[in-house]
Amino acid sequence: MESSETSVYGAALAGGSFDFMKFIKQPQTVLRILSWVFAIVVFATITAEGYVNPPDHFQVVCVFNKNDGACHYGVGIGIIAFLACVAFLMADIYLPMMSNAQERKRVVTADLVFSGAWTFLWFVCFCLLANQWANTVDTTGIATDAVHAIIAFSFFSIATWGALTYFALMKFRQGVGELTQNYAESPPDHTSEYPTSYVPPDHNSSYPTSNYPSFPPSRSDIYQQPSFMPKQEPMGGSDYQPPAY
Repeated sequence: MESSETSVYGAALAGGSFDFMKFIKQPQTVLRILSWVFAIVVFATITAEGYVNPPDHFQVVCVFNKNDGACHYGVGIGIIAFLACVAFLMADIYLPMMSNAQERKRVVTADLVFSGAWTFLWFVCFCLLANQWANTVDTTGIATDAVHAIIAFSFFSIATWGALTYFALMKFRQGVGELTQNYAESPPDHTSEYPTSYVPPDHNSSYPTSNYPSFPPSRSDIYQQPSFMPKQEPMGGSDYQPPAY
C-alpha cells in the first residue's frame, strides 16, 4: 500500500533527490519568497519608521493615529509570517522525501490552515492600518512614504497568502482523492484456497466451463467406475450350500 501512496499530497517521488532548480520555479516557492519579503518590509518599516516623538508627548507614539496597538499588531503579524515562510519553505523541501502519507497529510493540512488564517489576519492588518492612517490628523515628522509602503505591502500580503491558501487547498484535495482511491482498491485475498477469479468447475454439469481456467485432471478424475457391473455368481452353481459342521 505504501508504494501506491507515494503520489499522495503532492509527493510525486517519495524518497527522491532534491532538485533545486525545479523547486525554485514552483509557484508555491515564489509566493513564499514574496510573502517573506513583504513581511520583512512591514515589520521592519514599522519598527524603524512607525514611531515618532511629538512635542506634547514624553514617549514615542505610533504614527497610525497614535494607536500603539496598530503598530504592535503589524509587527507581530509580520514577524510570525516571516518565520512561517521559512518553516514552510523547509517543509516544501522535505515533503517529497517523506515516505509516510500521514506525515505529508499533516504538513499539507498545517499549510492550508496557517495560510488561510494569515490571509484573514493580513486583511485585518491592512484595514486597521489604512483606517488609522486616514484618521491621523497631525502628520508632522512622519515619513509618509514609509507609511504608504507599510499599507501597500500589507495589501500585497493578502494576495500572496491567499494564493498560498489556494495551492494548499488544491494539494489537499488531490491528496484526499488519491488516498481514497488507493484504499478503495482492496488487495487480493492470499488466504483463499482458490484465486479470486477462479471458481471450481461443476463435474456434474454437462456444459463446458470455458470461462474458467482448466487444470489437468487428477488420477481420481481419470478413473471412473462403470455404470453397470454384472452380478457375479458363486462358484459351483447357484444351488451350492455351505457345509454345516
